[in-house]
Amino acid sequence: EDKTYYCTAFPIGTLLASTWNVDLVEKVGYAMGNEALEYGVDVILAPGANIHRSPLCGRNFEYYSEDPVLTGEIGAAMVNGIESNGVGTSVKHFVANNQETNRNFNDALISERAFREIYLRGFEIIVKKSQPWTLMSSYNKVNGTYTSESRYILTNILRDDWGFEGIVMTDWFGGNNPHAQIQAGNDLLEPGTRKQHKALKKAAQKGELSEEDIDTSVRRILKLILNSRKMEPYAYGNDPDLEAHAVVTRQSAAEGMVLLKNEGILPLEDLHNVALFGATSYDFIAGGTGSGDVNEAYTVSLEEGLVNAGFQINIEAKDLFEAHKAGHEEEFEKPEGLLAAMMNPYAPPEVLLTAEQMDQVAGTADVAIVTIGRNSGEGGDRVEKDDFLLSADEQEMLATICKTFHASGKKVVVVLNIGGVIETLSL
Repeated sequence: EDKTYYCTAFPIGTLLASTWNVDLVEKVGYAMGNEALEYGVDVILAPGANIHRSPLCGRNFEYYSEDPVLTGEIGAAMVNGIESNGVGTSVKHFVANNQETNRNFNDALISERAFREIYLRGFEIIVKKSQPWTLMSSYNKVNGTYTSESRYILTNILRDDWGFEGIVMTDWFGGNNPHAQIQAGNDLLEPGTRKQHKALKKAAQKGELSEEDIDTSVRRILKLILNSRKMEPYAYGNDPDLEAHAVVTRQSAAEGMVLLKNEGILPLEDLHNVALFGATSYDFIAGGTGSGDVNEAYTVSLEEGLVNAGFQINIEAKDLFEAHKAGHEEEFEKPEGLLAAMMNPYAPPEVLLTAEQMDQVAGTADVAIVTIGRNSGEGGDRVEKDDFLLSADEQEMLATICKTFHASGKKVVVVLNIGGVIETLSL
């Protein structure tokens, strides 16, 4: 059958944590797990539970918080929601994988107290409150040892201290020494290479990898397989209720939005004609890039949302944006494919209007809404210039809009369409 398969672009992890609503997050998890079930997927490689150690981490959008307790409570709710479908999760990236830069070789040097209270705590809460089917060991080292080769982390802490009962899998191509990974308590090497297979056979033959270690991992893996819905067997239909899941998505997204400042302008009342500024007002960024992204059927932009809510979009502002877009066609093309999006996160150039053009728009609009957009993702960290900080073009755009609209007694609203924090002092 010639068919395109879509998933729901559920709100990013940081937004879900911003709801502080574990019941709502569990509903999101249930919907997510249902899509996996209906597409015949046994384990979702999520959620991410790493700590927001740095505001520049490219994958912060997948993670919940800088707070380990909030991370643990939200993460446990997500796991419980997903796994109520009989679908497993793989809580990741265990542990202290808090940057994308040099992620395969980075050595996180952490004191025992900080390790336990900050970096491990969220995972501990998730394990004890939801007992996930699997955890994914991270690429990095902790205090000189790859996490996937650390028996202290994967057995002494995870299993002996916390009572974890599931399997541990590596991140893709993670670690260095295959038999050390199995000995540590890392049961599954993903995606599994011929080189690793040969190394494991050789280690077993030489007595470097014991039969007991092999049997332990085999038992854990067989338990996972036997618990899967495929063993029933479950007749999945490849047709999840995406419309119902869109309702859950909208509810959770609305509850997770954060109102930073409101000086009497919101909600918009008796302000019908809205001038939209900022490229992402017309083309919202739905989520970050990399393996945390999905193939969604559509996104609803701010422009569409306002129209659906009965507002009128200012045609002068839109025409100026469309002319700008037509003059920068290549820069407005979204990269297609996982790797392309990872290497080149979507960042269209902003339109700068002249004072005359701005006066024209302000004369016909009731209110201005400016969207500042940021994207990031797997494989790279963000930077300070033009990313964490506002760009010169953005500052000029904001200054011109505010000056013009405020001179006419009209308000300006700024929307942050971002997956990672930005400095807003100059706003």
